Amino acid sequence: MRPVRIGDRVIGPGHATFVVGEIGINHNGDLELAKKLIGAAAASGCDAVKFQKRTIEAVYAPEELARPRESPFGATNGDLKRGLEFGHSEYAEIDRLCRSLGIIWFASCWDEASVDFIEAFGPPCYKIASACLTNDDLLRYHRKKNRPIILSTGMSSLEQIDHALAVLGSQDLVLLHCTSTYPSKNQELNLKVIPRMIERFDVPVGYSGHEVGLYTTLAAVVLGACVVERHLTLDRAMWGSDQAASVEPQGMTRLVRDIRAVETAMGDGVKRVYESEVPVMRKLRRVGI
Repeated sequence: MRPVRIGDRVIGPGHATFVVGEIGINHNGDLELAKKLIGAAAASGCDAVKFQKRTIEAVYAPEELARPRESPFGATNGDLKRGLEFGHSEYAEIDRLCRSLGIIWFASCWDEASVDFIEAFGPPCYKIASACLTNDDLLRYHRKKNRPIILSTGMSSLEQIDHALAVLGSQDLVLLHCTSTYPSKNQELNLKVIPRMIERFDVPVGYSGHEVGLYTTLAAVVLGACVVERHLTLDRAMWGSDQAASVEPQGMTRLVRDIRAVETAMGDGVKRVYESEVPVMRKLRRVGI
């Protein structure tokens, strides 16, 4: 398995878990809130933050945009979707802040125009959302940019993932096991798929979690996930569709701390007697046993 380099981080077995704070649309269209989330991610020890970028008219049909939906932005689904999108000036500010804090940022792009939009910022990689895994044209368009790709696999069968890899190739590719419900039920996380995916696809495999709580994400790391992505919010009670499936700053700090502790505790798999055990052995073990 070849490791994948994203910025100055290396992703793969034997390397530190790459932790992504998924801001997504939790900024609620507010640049100042986005900046606070970036600061919280950096302070917690996240390696990266991720946003979502859509060209609204390309992603959604007119009838979907016209559908009634109450939100702070208006009375239709289109009002909501447009209100949540950042333009060039907002992303330029995001880019400046992330550079100043030394944290990587990238985005999941839901259409070709959004890929071109984010490409102008020279991202270290692209994320492809689970919803786009079967969009062959969009997969090919991402690959034309010659950047590493992180592909989420929620709502997808192994055969559909096989097909996506046939389109994308396996070079500079990371797969994320994912269950696309918000929040996800523990009985539907199916974390044992992670080692199966590692064996089947021979690429770095991570975990994108939407569950409530942190311990299941730590279990994913133990099972071999080399990337962890969790949604980040300042307050789970805030307005927004993803907030309830997100982690607050103090939780993200604990998660990163515990991931690093688990990495240390995993060791190298070689059974040995530690020097610290020798005095205990001399005290407790009978001669000849």
